[in-house]
Amino acid sequence: GPCYCDQACARTLDCCHDYAQACPVIPCVVSQWSAWSGCAEPCKTTYRVRTRHIIQEPRNEGEACPALEERAGCVEYWTRQGTECQQSLIPALITTGGFGKARKKRAAADGSERAGYCVEFQLVAITPGCLHNHPSHTHWMRYLREGHTVCVECQQPALHATSLHCRGDGTGSQRNQLLHWQAVGNHQCKGTWRRIRQLDTCSCPSVHSFLFI
Repeated sequence: GPCYCDQACARTLDCCHDYAQACPVIPCVVSQWSAWSGCAEPCKTTYRVRTRHIIQEPRNEGEACPALEERAGCVEYWTRQGTECQQSLIPALITTGGFGKARKKRAAADGSERAGYCVEFQLVAITPGCLHNHPSHTHWMRYLREGHTVCVECQQPALHATSLHCRGDGTGSQRNQLLHWQAVGNHQCKGTWRRIRQLDTCSCPSVHSFLFI
């Protein structure tokens, strides 16, 4: 008779002799990730989302489907109506410098690129939450270590159009004043640092390099 594709037969050892050919293992197949959405809410630290959908459901004990949604921290400085957010976002919000190339490429494409700058800080205190990063988009936080000097780049869109500064860059702070920062993507990763100097020509290294958000 016909071979019924009953997945339990592999456990009960009563599969048809041609089960492997008639009922091949079919793993889950998912689409590519969608583009990232905008931030969930403007003018505050929230998250953005990207999704993918199932193209083929798993069959015959095929590999299960992976996560269909992924989130990453983000901040937008403009309201839905296109006006700039008024409140000052303190502490400084930072993310990995790896996003810098994409920002510059986007800015150059629409002709809006303006020269940015970098600020060097010495990390004074870091919360334990920076060491416990599981999602792939938070692995960069392992480069945050007390006593290290870090380089943070200010570039569009974080570069304020009028003041030509990034929020939280420490401009106007007193010498050796402790300033606060927070890592975007993990609200438990934050700490304090001291501003060392501003570099008008950026040369941030690939490690210990970050971006103002």
